[in-house]
Amino acid sequence: MAHQLSLVVGLGNPGSKYDGTRHNIGFMALERLARKEGFSFRQQAKLHGLAADTGFGDQRLRLLMPQTFMNDSGRSVRAALDWYGFQPEDIVVLVDDMDLPLGRLRLRAQGSAGGHNGLRSTIQHLGTPVFPRLRIGIGAPAENPAERRARTVSHVLGPFSRAEQPCVDAVLDAVLDGLDRLKKQGMERAGTWINGFRYESPSAT
Repeated sequence: MAHQLSLVVGLGNPGSKYDGTRHNIGFMALERLARKEGFSFRQQAKLHGLAADTGFGDQRLRLLMPQTFMNDSGRSVRAALDWYGFQPEDIVVLVDDMDLPLGRLRLRAQGSAGGHNGLRSTIQHLGTPVFPRLRIGIGAPAENPAERRARTVSHVLGPFSRAEQPCVDAVLDAVLDGLDRLKKQGMERAGTWINGFRYESPSAT
């Protein structure tokens, strides 16, 4: 069955204190799309989030940024599916991933939460792990497991460094490109491109 992408959900935490943090890269991608295409998000109480849409007809995309805080993201996603009449396979969730280095993306049609509270909440509220997610690498704070655990919270709730910014910009552009490919080409062909994406710094070429 062809994947009909109808709703893109960016995960993050609401409030200016979380702007630009690694955990909010899902929000950052949708905010970039809004700037690029000239639309704005509006608070939708019934969806527990900020919502927008772009495109027309069968190219129309609904966009959602849950405002429930990361750990309760699924409540907003569930409300949006019920409101619009979509199925879990009609969505893609944009989510940060510490297990992927910054500069890499991974598209999957389903899977576990992988320790991510936003995905865990979404799986819980949808009652299934079968929904597409685009994992956006943010890198790990350390390789040593104990040190990694100790630094996880400060890492994901911390901002990207100035040195990382060119990579972040390229990654966000790649996410938007990937969403466009998903809409036009479907999971398999878009996934080949998305999963093959690697950021190459100008100095490395």
